Amino acid sequence: MSDFNYNEMELMICAASRIFEDGASVSVGTGVPCAAVMLAQKLYAPNLLITFEAGSIAPLLPSMPISVGDSTTMRKALQTTTTCEAMEMLQRGMIDYCFLGGAQIDMYGNLNSTVIGDYKTPRIRFPGSGGANDFASMSWRTIIITPHSKRRFTNNIDFITTPGYLTGAGAREAAGLPKNTGPYKVITNLAVIGFDEKTKRMKLESVHPNYTADDVIKNTGFELIIGDDVMQTEPPTQEELKILRGEVDPLRVVIGKKAK
Repeated sequence: MSDFNYNEMELMICAASRIFEDGASVSVGTGVPCAAVMLAQKLYAPNLLITFEAGSIAPLLPSMPISVGDSTTMRKALQTTTTCEAMEMLQRGMIDYCFLGGAQIDMYGNLNSTVIGDYKTPRIRFPGSGGANDFASMSWRTIIITPHSKRRFTNNIDFITTPGYLTGAGAREAAGLPKNTGPYKVITNLAVIGFDEKTKRMKLESVHPNYTADDVIKNTGFELIIGDDVMQTEPPTQEELKILRGEVDPLRVVIGKKAK
């Protein structure tokens, strides 16, 4: 247990960092996902292989990069190549995990990062896919980190930028995507959510400290599967917070302000 305060972002990053097994590979962007894989590499998976879509393969990151093309993403990299080669690694089935976020997500893990409202006359237009569609289509497991609210967690998703399980079991394969791929975990400021093996719908796995399953349900715009084995998320440890604050993000660019 942690003996001192932490904020929600720190909890989300620590929870995400515990997912990776040593020797796994992950395609990642900047920001929160990068903080999570850096922490994982320093604590839980020293041989975690990190790739960036700009072409850096297996760097040893000295600090948080500001973009996927930042020079720090190439420090002591096993290889520095191009976006084409980085994406081809995904197509060849060489990448175990990818990290994504989005403005909307539905019960099957489909993500919208394109528009809110009608596509041609949207209320809000976002940057779009970037490499997100490629990442989620071709990596074995997709990890999603996003704030938790009914506005985001909705079945009235306005646009599918990135495929999850589409309409349920078998839909990815029917669309031509590789078998045994898809969303794996959703980490929010309230909970850690997985996916039911049979239906491919979201299933609550653990609730963060100071929250309940009811809190999660109230902030979700569709019906979650709630099993009898819902756990409480382990809070950040002193060691996790020390490394996260001191080595991964000492400027607090990602983790934000100190908890009061």
